[in-house]
Amino acid sequence: MFALIFFLIAVPVFALGGVYADRKISAFVQDRLGPTEVGPKGAFQTIADIIKLLTKEDIVPNAADKPLFKLAPVIIFMSVFAGFAVLPLAPGISGSDMPDGLYYLLGILSLEIMGILMAGWASNNKFALIGSMRSIAQIVSYELPIGLSVLTVVMMTGSLNLQEISVQQSAGGILTWNVFRYPFLFFSFVIYFLASLAECNRGPFDLPEAESELVGGFHTEYSGLRWAFMFLAEYGMMLLTSIVAVVLFWGSWSSPWVDIGPVKLKTWLNAEPGGWLSQVFGACWLLAKAMVLVFLQIMARWTYPRLRADQLMRLCWKYLIPAGLLLILVAGVWRLVIIG
Repeated sequence: MFALIFFLIAVPVFALGGVYADRKISAFVQDRLGPTEVGPKGAFQTIADIIKLLTKEDIVPNAADKPLFKLAPVIIFMSVFAGFAVLPLAPGISGSDMPDGLYYLLGILSLEIMGILMAGWASNNKFALIGSMRSIAQIVSYELPIGLSVLTVVMMTGSLNLQEISVQQSAGGILTWNVFRYPFLFFSFVIYFLASLAECNRGPFDLPEAESELVGGFHTEYSGLRWAFMFLAEYGMMLLTSIVAVVLFWGSWSSPWVDIGPVKLKTWLNAEPGGWLSQVFGACWLLAKAMVLVFLQIMARWTYPRLRADQLMRLCWKYLIPAGLLLILVAGVWRLVIIG
């Protein structure tokens, strides 16, 4: 219950902060100021935008398939938010300690495709339909390299339980994190990170929402609260994929410090199972690492140009998937020869 309440609050708060960070980082990259007027250094601009969205009229086009049009944003948001149910937050704290939580996570996120297809089809708008078809082709394709990169971690840890994978990385500081214990997993992380950008429809893989081509893609006809749900789902997916990457590759809630030294140092800096203080610091370590990956996602959007559709598919099918299969072979050999 605690994890549910935490993420129920954390996702909207992250969306508010993420939009502001997105605007400020893009301004820094492009040598401009970004939001400046509403609040100190424009800090309240996102809050003003949310108030505007909440007060907007909920418009449903006359030619739209109204039941599907109204249901699509709910499915998109719920499929993303349901993924947080199995994430470990700290030592001993997770929404659902499922033995096959990783399998559930990959399955539930695929339901987002249904909502996107419904949104594009029900809008009865050519831009929305093209955007939804692009998004479906992109997400279905890039789920394969994500699955392959995740499979390498499962092969090395021998578990689908995200909390157990976290515990395995908490014994000896940074050297027990998966990317350092099994160095080839760093390349699995690179594949995962690139594919997660496509899953989130983030630049340079934002073809489904390309404003210069499709106005806004599959959510062109949406406004007000329904558009806000889709917007919240996108930033929720950014947070979700970042936390999953941290859990699988970067030590989850454990600190980089080796478990040596004074008791006070261990209590304050290490997230070992124990009292509430270690759980607080464990959650802080997890979220801090995730924020670093979110920063990289934002930087990628404002640094690299948008790929063409053929380049997008070529990257997936000709490079990421073969590389993922090669890493699975490496993981199998490592597991058989070195671990035994």
